Amino acid sequence: MNDSYNVNNISRVPVLDDMKSNFWKNGFVIIRNLLSQPEVEKLKNNLEDPESAIMRHSYSQDDGNGRNVKMVLWNHPGSDLTGMINRCQKIVHTCSYLMGGEVYHYHTKLVMKDAKTGGAFQWHQDYGYWYRNGVLFPDLISVQIAIDDMDLENGCLQILPSSHKLGRIDHIRIGEQVTADPERITEIKKVLTQMPVQLTSGDALLFHSNLLHRSDQNQSERRRWAMISCYNRANNNPVKPHHHSQYTPIQVVSPIIAQPSICIFVAHYSNSNKTTKDFLQYVAFVFCPI
Repeated sequence: MNDSYNVNNISRVPVLDDMKSNFWKNGFVIIRNLLSQPEVEKLKNNLEDPESAIMRHSYSQDDGNGRNVKMVLWNHPGSDLTGMINRCQKIVHTCSYLMGGEVYHYHTKLVMKDAKTGGAFQWHQDYGYWYRNGVLFPDLISVQIAIDDMDLENGCLQILPSSHKLGRIDHIRIGEQVTADPERITEIKKVLTQMPVQLTSGDALLFHSNLLHRSDQNQSERRRWAMISCYNRANNNPVKPHHHSQYTPIQVVSPIIAQPSICIFVAHYSNSNKTTKDFLQYVAFVFCPI
């Protein structure tokens, strides 16, 4: 399965026709070195800074098996380093090409599985719950960027290639997570082979919103941080307002590194329900060094 592509140009991904055909055949592609090592190091330093505005808004989610996953979620990318990555040419244009038209930033979340304590994610499709947000078509793509190396020991993503062709599957709630129908998953795994997505820091997995995926708890002595940015087709604007963004054109930037180092922080919050933590619903600009 030719699903992996390497990037040597830090400002642009050379998108090939077979990349697009493989994406639609398998439901995903892997791009090695999507972020250069200098970009990854700047991102790590940004997030690890004790004064990081983004990290102050992290919350935990129960995995239904005694552990938690820490996350931060935002809808609108700003002018801090994370926003520049969300809006950078090599990600936005690649997603637009693979999806066959203009995309906009739906939301991004930072997923943090700490060493020995990081929780699991059950089998699910992202569109399994975006469907309930008034998104009519599954015309969305997610970009999971490995901030740390991701492998079997620290809970890398597991996928079922080509499962996006199954259409949307019914989902149920386990703990604070939503999971695909377990009985149907059992049958699907009889015909589709599970694949671990092991990434080196800076690599990225680009996957369709109906691709089934999960991840194990982090049993290792190493943390496992990843940033997952989701993009929706511009002509697939949700038909009802909800806790993620409506169509907003992306102000594309390139390159990532050459950006101002000081910005201003503005945010709004909303509770999705009585039991979950506050979501960082809108980030316009974030004050932080890059």
